[in-house]
Amino acid sequence: MALLVGGAAAYAKDVLTIGVSQFPSSMHPNIDPEVIKSYTLSFALRPIAAFDKDGINTCMLCTALPTLQNGLVRIEDRAGGGKGMAVTVKLRDDILWGDGRPVTAADLAFTARVGRDPTSGFANTRVWGRVASVDVIDDHTAVLHLDEISTLYDRLPAILPEHLEGPVFARVAGTGDYRNQTTYNRAPTTPGLYNGPYLVTDYQPGQLVVLEPNPYWKGTKPGIRRIVLKAIGNTAALQANLLAGDVDMAPGDAPSLTIDQVLQLRKQQPDRFTYIFRPALTYEHIDLNLDNPILQDIRVRRALLLALDRNTLVERLFEGMQPVADSFVSPLDPMHADGVTSYPYDPARARALLAEAGWTPGPDGVCRNAAGARLSLSFGTTAGNRLRELQQQVLQNQWKNACIEVTIRNEPARTFFGETLKQRVFTGLAMYAWSFGISYPPRQTLATDQIPTAANNYGGTNYMDYRNPTMDAAILTAETNLDPAAQKVAWADIQRIYADDLPVLPLFFRADAYVLPKWLKGVTPTGHSDDSSLWSEFWRSE
Repeated sequence: MALLVGGAAAYAKDVLTIGVSQFPSSMHPNIDPEVIKSYTLSFALRPIAAFDKDGINTCMLCTALPTLQNGLVRIEDRAGGGKGMAVTVKLRDDILWGDGRPVTAADLAFTARVGRDPTSGFANTRVWGRVASVDVIDDHTAVLHLDEISTLYDRLPAILPEHLEGPVFARVAGTGDYRNQTTYNRAPTTPGLYNGPYLVTDYQPGQLVVLEPNPYWKGTKPGIRRIVLKAIGNTAALQANLLAGDVDMAPGDAPSLTIDQVLQLRKQQPDRFTYIFRPALTYEHIDLNLDNPILQDIRVRRALLLALDRNTLVERLFEGMQPVADSFVSPLDPMHADGVTSYPYDPARARALLAEAGWTPGPDGVCRNAAGARLSLSFGTTAGNRLRELQQQVLQNQWKNACIEVTIRNEPARTFFGETLKQRVFTGLAMYAWSFGISYPPRQTLATDQIPTAANNYGGTNYMDYRNPTMDAAILTAETNLDPAAQKVAWADIQRIYADDLPVLPLFFRADAYVLPKWLKGVTPTGHSDDSSLWSEFWRSE
């Protein structure tokens, strides 16, 4: 019996089971941006560069980060007039795809070509969509010619394997069917899709992803033999699995246990696990569907926020560890601006604004307009997330006190993110989180050209249908003006406009809460959108 127990313990230390509460809606790195997908892919697919735990942008696939100072970035005249940029990317010569093929400059050029196709479904068109052309100098050197000056020239995400995705894209280019035909979705365990320390070796939709070491990885040898991401949509069940030993770890930078669960665990099991709380840029909020005539009235949007006692919410549910937000930019970000409009709890002011907008309480306490229509809105989030569902109930009651009726309609995360938000079929309120990169302009979420439509194959994430030319101009300045002072001004304008317009109701900034097994070492939280799993080759069992 002693030998059996000893053997089981040893085995457990080279297999790490990570419990998550969501599952990726797809596996393509550039389509359908999701926190759970980013976390999963970061074990197996490396970006060209990423921000580390200290907030410093560093090479992962490149030999030197392109900058104006080192000459790898230069301003150039465009053939049609105006200024652009030439960004030289030098790839490492020891990076291989999981089938042994080298990662080359041709892969980089191919990714840019796909990203420029408006029907590809790429979510972030600001990076690849601005690449007018690519000069492939040699196998590991390419020059990206940007069609404008960009502050994002060193934000270099993951690239695609041309030898696998090239034939697929050639068949479907321009049809809008690439998102369905990509190998990442049709055969996600194909080794050549990945170039990181791990490969996806098993993929069971909605259930689990298995990762094992990449035999062609030339970097630090991974210390864990197998990593299993196990999806358990109900966070209470996930916690039970953790306590039963069926799950080893709950990550803070992926959807998993909620912070109140982790706080409770720390009180009840202080010595069983390692607990880490890292303040993060992740922003919990409520999207408003601005196609809804009720929500088109700014007075109603402001009343919705004034009716919420967010300070009490974060104090009672999170012990004050997740601060109330006034905009989407965390005080931890260098571009945070002070002095934007804030909306402290003021139910009397909320009711007064509703009255100005023509909404007055009916006999049942729910507001009605002159035509007798009820002030009623649907309110959705990810089903099974116990904390979000608790937040919903608190917010629902607070709105009820201000004569606003909300009806809770939750869905599994795969449906909520894969269809409801992407195709904008929600009619009222949708609560979830945005995970931000450091000082990354919010085009993807707030610019008019990022409203998902059939024309762009639902590639944008401005789910609110928010349209403001002044906001678009401020985002453009933040993206294209290299003067740090001008960037600061633009970022302040973005936050001011956001707080004044309220296309989204800000709730709070999250703290990433990790529950780790005592034997696992090397997990280093970052607090931003470049996940800890990007450095998973340094995770070790002790």
